[in-house]
Amino acid sequence: MAAAAAWWEALVAAAAVVGGTAGSSTTVVSICVFTAVLCLCLVAGHLLEENKWVNESITALIIGCLIGAIIFLLTKGKQSHILRFDEQLFFIYVLPPIIFNAGFQVKKKQFFHNFMTIMSFGVFGVFISVAIVSAGCYWLFPKVGFGKLDASDYLALGAIFSSTDTVCTLQVINQDETPRLYSLVFGEGVVNDATAVVLFNAIKNLNISHLKGGVVLKVISDFLYLFATSTILGISMGLSTAFVLKALYLGRHSTDREVALMALMAYLSYMLAELLDLSGILTVFFCGIVMSHYAWHNVTASSRITTKHIFATLSFIAETFIFLYVGMDALDIDKWKTSKASFKTSISIFGIIILLVLLGRAAFVYPISILSNNMSGSSERTPITLKHQVVIWWAGLMRGAVSIALAYNQFTFSGVTSDPVHATIITSTIIIVFFTTLVFGFLTRPLISTMLPRHSRALSRGHSTGSNSPKDDFTLPFFSTDEDASGSGIVLEQAKRSISLLLERPVHTVHIYWRKFDDKFMRPIFGGPQSH
Repeated sequence: MAAAAAWWEALVAAAAVVGGTAGSSTTVVSICVFTAVLCLCLVAGHLLEENKWVNESITALIIGCLIGAIIFLLTKGKQSHILRFDEQLFFIYVLPPIIFNAGFQVKKKQFFHNFMTIMSFGVFGVFISVAIVSAGCYWLFPKVGFGKLDASDYLALGAIFSSTDTVCTLQVINQDETPRLYSLVFGEGVVNDATAVVLFNAIKNLNISHLKGGVVLKVISDFLYLFATSTILGISMGLSTAFVLKALYLGRHSTDREVALMALMAYLSYMLAELLDLSGILTVFFCGIVMSHYAWHNVTASSRITTKHIFATLSFIAETFIFLYVGMDALDIDKWKTSKASFKTSISIFGIIILLVLLGRAAFVYPISILSNNMSGSSERTPITLKHQVVIWWAGLMRGAVSIALAYNQFTFSGVTSDPVHATIITSTIIIVFFTTLVFGFLTRPLISTMLPRHSRALSRGHSTGSNSPKDDFTLPFFSTDEDASGSGIVLEQAKRSISLLLERPVHTVHIYWRKFDDKFMRPIFGGPQSH
C-alpha cells in the first residue's frame, strides 16, 4: 500500500514537471485516470451482460465506489474522487446527449399514443410528490433533531427528491418486450426531470418572506409557458435541420457534414433554450423526435447508421460517467467531516426521505393510472393493469444525477459547503441515490420478470403495436381524394363514421388524422417516407 501511495504521488509530481503548473498537471492525471476507469466500466459491463441482476448503472456505481476507496487510501484520507462534481458541467455537457438520444431513439407511435397519461405522470405527479416530500420533511425533520432549514430549502428538497432517474430506468426496462410500459416510464422520466428542474428554479426565485396568494398560479403559469415555448423551440430546430438537409443534400459531397450538422443543431437547440431561460431538457428531447421523424430520412444510408450509433454511444458514455462519479463521490471525506449529524440522525433522515419518496410516488401513480383507464375507451388501448402500476411505481423510485445536481446547486457553492446542515443534506442525497440505484435497480429486472411473464409481454406487445381491425383503414373526409368523395352522401357518411370513431377511439383517430396531414403537407417539405 505504501508503494502504491508513493506511485500516485510520483505520478502527480511527474505530471507537474511536464505540465509546468501543478493545477493543469493534476487535471491531466485526473482525466487520464478517469478515462481508464471508464474503459474498465465498459469491459465489466460486457462481462456482466448476461447477468439479470446487474445493469450498467449498478456496475458503474460499484466500480466508482471501489475506485473512490482506492484513491481514499492512496491519498491517506485526503480525497476519494478524481474530478470534482460541477452541476453546470452536468447540465451543459453530460445531460444533453442522454436526453437527445432518448428522443431520437424513442418509438414515437407508442409515446404519443400515451401522451396524456405520460403528461399526467410527469407533471401532476411531480407537483403531488413535491408537496408530499416537502411537507413530510418540514414535519418530520425536527422530530429527529434535524432542523435549521428555510422554507425554500424544504420546497427545494421536494423538487430534488421528486426527480426520477431516467437513465437507470431506460436500462432496466426493455423497449421491445414491454413497449407500452417502457413508453410510460420513459416518457414520465423525461417530463419528470424537466418539471422538477423548472419547479426547482421557480422555487429558488421565490421570495419566501413575501409570499402572496397567487404564487401557486404563477408557478403553474410559468411552467406552462416554459413547457410550450421549449417544445416549440425544439420542434423548430428539428424542422430547420430537416429542411436544410433536404434542400441542400449535403451528402452528395460529404456525409461528415450531414452528421456534424445534426449533432451541432441538436446541441444548439439545448444551449438556445438555456440562453433563453427555457427548459433545455424538453427542447432537445423534442428536437430529437423531430430529427428522427424527418431529418434522419434526408441523409445518406451510411449517415443514418452513423448518426444512430454516434448518438447512442455519446449517451452511453455520459450515463456511465454519471454513475461512476456518484460512486466515487459517496466517499468524499470533506462532506462527511463537515456534517455534524450523528449516525442515528443520519439514518433517521435517510429513512424519512425514502419513506416520503415511496409515498409520493404511490400517491399519484395509482390514482392517475385508474383515471387513465376510466377515461380511455375499452377499444382504445390495453388498460394499465395493477401489475403495470406496480412496475411503474417501482421503476420511478430510483434517484440519479439530476437529484445530485439540484442538491449541489441549492446547498453548495461550486461543490463546496461549510454549513454542517447543508453538508448533511448533500451526503444524504448521495446515499439515497446510491441506495435506490443499487437496491431498487438491482431488484427491478427480477420484479419485471415476476410481474410480467414473457408470454404476457408478447401478448401486450401484439396488442399495443396496432390492431388489424377494419377501423384502422377508414377514410378521413377532410383528406379524401376527389375519387373517394364522388357524392355528398358518401362524404356525409364518412364524416359521421369518423366522428363516431373519434368519440370511440380518440387517440387512434387523432393519430390517423395526423398521419394524413403529415403525408400531404409536412413530408413533401421536410422529408421522410410516405406512410401507406
